[in-house]
Amino acid sequence: MIVSWNQLTDYVRLDMPVEALAERLALTGLNHESTEDVGGDLAIDLEVTSNRSDCLGQIGVAREISVLFDRPLRVPSATPKTSGEPVESFAALSVEAPDLCPRFTARVMTGVKVGESPWWMRKRLETLGVRPVSNVVDVTNYVMFECGQPLHAYDLDRLEGRRLVVRKARPGEKLTAINGKQYPLDPEMLVIADAERPVGLAGVMGGLDTEIGPGTTNVLIEAARFDAMSVRRTSRALGLFSPSSFRFERPLDPEVADWASRRTGELILELCPGSVLHPGVIDVAAPVAPREPVVLRLAQIPRVLGIEVEPSEVRRILEALGLRVLEADGQVVKVIPPTWRADLEREIDLIEEVARIHGYEKIVEDRPIPVASAPRGRRERVESAIRDALTAQGLDEAVTFSLVEDALAGPITAEGADAPPLRVSHSSRKVENALRRGLAPSLLSVRRHNEAHGVADARVFEIADVYLPGKDGLPDEPARLAIVAGSDFRGVKGIVETLLRRLLIAEPLSARPADSPLFAAGRSAELWLGDQRLGWMGEVDAEIARKFELRNACSAAELELGLLLEKARTVAQYRPLPSYPAVVRDLSLVLDRSVSWAELEAVVREHAGASFREAHYLDTFRGGNLGDDRQSVHFGMTFRRDDRTLTGEEVDAAVKDVVEACSRKLGATLRA
Repeated sequence: MIVSWNQLTDYVRLDMPVEALAERLALTGLNHESTEDVGGDLAIDLEVTSNRSDCLGQIGVAREISVLFDRPLRVPSATPKTSGEPVESFAALSVEAPDLCPRFTARVMTGVKVGESPWWMRKRLETLGVRPVSNVVDVTNYVMFECGQPLHAYDLDRLEGRRLVVRKARPGEKLTAINGKQYPLDPEMLVIADAERPVGLAGVMGGLDTEIGPGTTNVLIEAARFDAMSVRRTSRALGLFSPSSFRFERPLDPEVADWASRRTGELILELCPGSVLHPGVIDVAAPVAPREPVVLRLAQIPRVLGIEVEPSEVRRILEALGLRVLEADGQVVKVIPPTWRADLEREIDLIEEVARIHGYEKIVEDRPIPVASAPRGRRERVESAIRDALTAQGLDEAVTFSLVEDALAGPITAEGADAPPLRVSHSSRKVENALRRGLAPSLLSVRRHNEAHGVADARVFEIADVYLPGKDGLPDEPARLAIVAGSDFRGVKGIVETLLRRLLIAEPLSARPADSPLFAAGRSAELWLGDQRLGWMGEVDAEIARKFELRNACSAAELELGLLLEKARTVAQYRPLPSYPAVVRDLSLVLDRSVSWAELEAVVREHAGASFREAHYLDTFRGGNLGDDRQSVHFGMTFRRDDRTLTGEEVDAAVKDVVEACSRKLGATLRA
């Protein structure tokens, strides 16, 4: 936001050096970017945060200065002289989308002679970086930069039916804007139309057909309020940005539109002698809800700031900022914020205002402020345990963007693969504008980056949200844990199993064959904890690896963090070390190739008896004299009792039960 030193003097006395002014404004939130001499005037560039839209006009900045330096503020009264027939005799107005246009005002001027603006007007606009166009257009720009309210002037005689209709665009409609470019419109865009066609994009830019030209004599002045999200969507969709859209995308003073309209008429009367401003205004407005009172407890000021501020000084600051004091005593101050300060809603907002104006530099740096550390929540504790377990296994944590290009936005599974990813429309995100549906593709990009920089096997993990299209238009945002490493299927499964042991999760982990667009055929699985799906894992498909330009094979897993949070135990339970030895027996069973390890392990667990502790897979053999449809699975079983040493006969009996059950249920035979 550029302000003119000379124009600021119209509203507030400036008797301080420009350096002192810039420093004081910076200390209160309006960061100073630069100061340039523009033909004898000073153009002061200030950074205005999104919540301070009241400072997107010269008067708003002047108001800040008047409070900071205790100077009276002079705001033009905007009381133009009117004459002739009422405005309703010249134009009509209707608003068909009141939810997107809560207020629209129109004034009419006749007998206007369009020409060059006087020197002082052109000079002030040039200081602000605005190219002068004509006296009428220059006035609308001048008033916008004066008060922050965008305006637009129409050639009234070019409006079909001399009427304006605020409505949504119709299918197939187009608009040629004042920049000379034609834009296709969609039905979600709000337009300003006359009786036949759109003549402006609401809050963004006016149309070429009804712009002010040398032959214009009758003018309709628009000052309105539009829904910020609607303006933002239209602006982003068309790639069309303007000083008006910049302001309409932020909260504007609901009461300033009428003042800005009157001020515009006043200045056009001054710059165009002989013109007539007709009495009245067509004002279509929805009721504005009154501001709710905000209560400031004075005891909160030293608690938050660490310093005492006198109650009288607190009241002076709040009143100087335009807040209306309803009641005040030694304990509380109850106020109504002004319409131009939409950011003042809570007690802490008022404390911040007191601190800004009283001076941050008055807050003692070494004053102790009571701070109590909050205990970590369950999610923090579990995530910390996950990070410890994975880094202990040699993995590094990665942090990647949620907005990705299409190649990284695909889902991990075939579920929902047909639905397009959710997208954002923003001028800075032309390519990476899709919200990812899985974390593993992002980690494959991390692995590629590391390979390109000499790290052959980057073993990484990430904890983050993914964004899945929901049925009601809003995304589902489950949290996930993804792992990528240069290991085979068993290696990554071992990482997951070690993680589950570290989290003290008792439910058995099983892997069920499942297809996935990310993984090689026959080399992927769903992971289950009991009867709940934990996630997916597999070896990355060679074609996918080629698209990611990966040099080495790798595997990935993606787990539902919510289930880990539910099942994890963050406090270990004491259990004495075993006093008696374990007995380990190996078996090689010949089964059909269709039988998975998960199915075999389930049968073993069910029939191995009370002394059984675990089964661990060793290897699979195929070929030789087994036949094309058979395989030999080699695995070990561990047995132990807590009260005595097992006998060989007891273990033999348990193994026999396992073999018989596998034979009966799976058609297995002992390999000779």
